Amino acid sequence: MSVSVAVGLILALLTAFGSVAGFLYKFRGARSAPQVELRRPIHSTILLFRSPVYLLGIAIGLSSWLVHVGALALAPISLAQATVAGGLVLLTVVADQLFGIEVTRREWIGVTLMAAGLAALAATLDGDARSAHSHYAVGTLTVFLLATAGGGLLVTVLFSRRASALAVAAGLYWAASDTSIKALSGHLSALGAGVLLQPLALVIFLASMVGLLISARSLQLGEAVPIIALTSVAANLTTIAAGPIVFREPLPAGQAALVVRLLAFTLVIVAAALTPPPMRTPIET
Repeated sequence: MSVSVAVGLILALLTAFGSVAGFLYKFRGARSAPQVELRRPIHSTILLFRSPVYLLGIAIGLSSWLVHVGALALAPISLAQATVAGGLVLLTVVADQLFGIEVTRREWIGVTLMAAGLAALAATLDGDARSAHSHYAVGTLTVFLLATAGGGLLVTVLFSRRASALAVAAGLYWAASDTSIKALSGHLSALGAGVLLQPLALVIFLASMVGLLISARSLQLGEAVPIIALTSVAANLTTIAAGPIVFREPLPAGQAALVVRLLAFTLVIVAAALTPPPMRTPIET
């Protein structure tokens, strides 16, 4: 493993903690804000940003996002995302010990199983740790982003009142953003600040903002731990999949490692299904 990849993984660990803390502050802020209206995105965003607690969550999340950009630029996308996702185990601890949020036994078990599955994914990625793997085919990237963002849009339209569905939709939008960040990072040395003028920069901005609004609505409808866990799993599994699909990262060598990876994916999905967020009555404005 190169020094740059090792640094990228350290940044990924910092991202994991910052993401959890920022998410929990956004949860508190969103619950005290007026109901998010997905058909009025700008108005709803302005109302959310009037909450100091929500803004604090945004500030922490933005700092975490900047660190995440560094992690994606230095390490293979699947390895960086598996490390970030493995940090999901911090969610229950931070929510319970630092935020005083009651965490049920079912949530402890579900989140622990999700983190275990994601950690198992990381354990099968030794062969991916030689470089950052930023090369991609434009056509493949385009199809992947359209499928991911389109999936998020479809889920939002069909299940706009279900907290769990909106959590998954937000995760899909953030996966589109993270994949675009990884692709754009490959042009950084050649373009410098010029990367901000590339079409992918607009994709990153739009996907991040749409995901942020949908996530806020999911936090208003559901409880903190299961909603945050589902969003994290949807984002990370999709972004991990972008590694071999978009950036041609090699799959694990040998049948055993491949079976472990498939079982890990299955474990995460089953754990997510076992941690359903309760439905809440929409907040009245």
